[in-house]
Amino acid sequence: MATGIKCEFNTTLEIEKPKKYKVILLNDNYSTVDFVIEILIRIFKKTIDEATEITMSVHEKGRGVCGIYSYEIAQTKIAEVRANARRAEFPLKAVAEAE
Repeated sequence: MATGIKCEFNTTLEIEKPKKYKVILLNDNYSTVDFVIEILIRIFKKTIDEATEITMSVHEKGRGVCGIYSYEIAQTKIAEVRANARRAEFPLKAVAEAE
């Protein structure tokens, strides 16, 4: 049964892409190179070569980018770094920076 009513919808919905965040390891004078490499391999799924390169960046430049993630995943990775560092009694820290 047709009612003769014609409906037209002309809506434009603009959705912004969520921001991405860089997770960055910060240098300290106590965490060992082996520990930092282990963190990069286990938490950030880096190869040994990638982990070594990032670790050298942390050592030489004071920081190294571990990966780029959504906010929630970045915060989870940072919490994992913190928990593992605390358990190993190292002061290693990670931070997130918006891209």
